[in-house]
Amino acid sequence: MNDDATKDEKGWFKTLLSYAKGSSGRLWLSVIFSVLSLISGLIPYYCVYRILDRYIAGDISRSFIINNCLIAFSAYLLKVVFFGISTGISHYVAFNVLEGLRLKVADAFLKAPLGKVYEHSIGEIKGAIVDKIEDIEPPLAHVVPEGAGHILFPIVCFISLAMIDIRVALSSLLAFPIGLIFMILTFKLSGRNMTKYQEANANMGSMIVEYVEGIEVIKAFGKTGVSYEKFAGAIRDYRDFVIEWLRSTWVTMKLAFAFMPATLLGVIPISILLVNNGDMTVSEMALSVMLAMSMVISMAKIEVFSNGLRQMQYTVLEVKKFLDIKSLPDSGSEKKPTDHTIELNDVHFSYDEKSGEVLHGIDLILKEGSFTALVGPSGGGKSTVAKLIARFWDVSSGSIKIGGVDIKDINVSGLADIVSFVTQDNFLFSRSIKENIRLGKPDATDEEVICAAIAACCDEFIKKLPDGYDTSAGEAGKRLSGGERQRIAIARMMLKNAPIVILDEATAFTDPENETKLQESIANLTKGKTLLVIAHRLSTIKNADRIVVLNEGKIEDIGSQEELMERSPLYRRMWQAHVGARNWAAGSAGEV
Repeated sequence: MNDDATKDEKGWFKTLLSYAKGSSGRLWLSVIFSVLSLISGLIPYYCVYRILDRYIAGDISRSFIINNCLIAFSAYLLKVVFFGISTGISHYVAFNVLEGLRLKVADAFLKAPLGKVYEHSIGEIKGAIVDKIEDIEPPLAHVVPEGAGHILFPIVCFISLAMIDIRVALSSLLAFPIGLIFMILTFKLSGRNMTKYQEANANMGSMIVEYVEGIEVIKAFGKTGVSYEKFAGAIRDYRDFVIEWLRSTWVTMKLAFAFMPATLLGVIPISILLVNNGDMTVSEMALSVMLAMSMVISMAKIEVFSNGLRQMQYTVLEVKKFLDIKSLPDSGSEKKPTDHTIELNDVHFSYDEKSGEVLHGIDLILKEGSFTALVGPSGGGKSTVAKLIARFWDVSSGSIKIGGVDIKDINVSGLADIVSFVTQDNFLFSRSIKENIRLGKPDATDEEVICAAIAACCDEFIKKLPDGYDTSAGEAGKRLSGGERQRIAIARMMLKNAPIVILDEATAFTDPENETKLQESIANLTKGKTLLVIAHRLSTIKNADRIVVLNEGKIEDIGSQEELMERSPLYRRMWQAHVGARNWAAGSAGEV
């Protein structure tokens, strides 16, 4: 194990409390009230001892019994009140920690390069933000305050027993060393498999999310049996692993539970012996037995809580992997581009160290106000170039500049303000259609939102939704086609009105009837802007100022439609394939 891992394991609780928003002091206050609650629970035992002692001595009165019963009852009420205060404070702290962790993990993903986010499945991310962090709440809210109390309580009981007779106190620990040995063995056996348990749990979560999200495809291709079997297999693997894990720790765990709290094995016989020898009264023996039984409860809970604490440790370390994702560097610089010309200088890029290079020395200038199209075979690097300009990733080497300023020297929010990016995979948030469009300009008026929707040719179908622009996208998403969702995303882009616009197959799902209108709207709204369009339908970009042919991560040619048709065999083949497919589609439509 390396030094960093050892440091993480030792400092995991400090890491956890760092997200408590200054509530760590409250957690210790919760521990204090937990201890006070447990100590209050000892007072009734003392009252019983006093009543029994007076009774045996034959010097007891009704008022003495009533007074001690009232003291015992008051102490019990204090025990309940202190416990309630302790758990109330600990739950407050726990949910503050959960809030802090969830926001921090979400922020880590938001600030990370897109590639780092793509390294994790949706199920894994959901499992981290929802399930894993939620698992921290029970042990943090109960184990920490109550566990600390139950650790201190046996010490208080031991001291009390020692005040009665040191021999009785020592006898209460007779079985403790044996139980401790078995508990340590259980921890070691459990610890070896905890990481594998976390992995098995995460895999099962990922499979569940994949199965539910892909159920439409599964049904469409009749693969319900195969996919269900894969899903069920992940659940069976998790079950088998947990059963095997429990089987490996069952014996030592049960022996630990048997010996750790076995205080009475020593206390009762020693107490009887001391009473017979006249070294202890019967009432003292009764008090000793009650104190020893109290130790039993605490020791039993310590074993349960220790498992919860162990689980919380592994969960925090697992979540910390997401918290430690390296953010996309933000210089925080106030540098601003002098214009909106984009320059790519000898740009090389690979997604990670293991995979090969995707872009190989791209040199390209997109002049301010120009319309540039990126075309080429699938996998040639078109979308990668677009996403690098928007700085979803950083280049491996080379540079990208806007207005003469390296985009790494433009703060992240400032870059987002000057670049609009619309892809073919358009996501609508679970809020109203109006608010989804307004994401492009948060302070936009309703009139501005509607104007953008009209320009993007989506006003007509939005008005047909149950609540029009106020319809939730979650509800509307079930009714909207891919083209309609795409047009809402374009309306969002139009409302943003950024000086640089990147369209990555932005009209791929738009029907022919609306595509011409939409293209005209985009053309009008992007006049004077630096426009970069990635398209497979070459007819949509034939009027571009320049068309860049990208193939296998390299620029193969640059020119106008006419120039490329003359000198670029690759572009000519792509154009002929596109025209042929379009003619075939038109012919098929005519036959129908």
